[in-house]
Amino acid sequence: MVNTTAFKQRLEQILTYYELSASAFADAIGVQRSSISHLLSGRNKPSLDFVLKVVRAYPDVNLYWLLNGKGVFPEAKTNIPENQTPSPEPRAEIDPKQPDSDIESIVVFYTDGSFRKFLPSAHKK
Repeated sequence: MVNTTAFKQRLEQILTYYELSASAFADAIGVQRSSISHLLSGRNKPSLDFVLKVVRAYPDVNLYWLLNGKGVFPEAKTNIPENQTPSPEPRAEIDPKQPDSDIESIVVFYTDGSFRKFLPSAHKK
């Protein structure tokens, strides 16, 4: 779950970095101006649709940084020659000794904006 207070601070950091008012930012990502106001006041939590619109409109905004503060903003760009592929980022390892009951859920985000949520077997009905 996203920490609303911390998300609000990251959203404000984006506005400051791009020197945008809340209304200009709303127009740029294609949401109602009141949506930004409600997020910045802490009244509403961000939707997946909102988060994806931000990441699509502003490539320097890293999805993981926006959601949970991990990573950097603005995202560092590396110049990789076209004939080379970047080495993959290190993946988080799952400790097989850790009981499944400690995992709340796993969410996989796809490039088309869809997602799939997996629950540990202890949570399935």
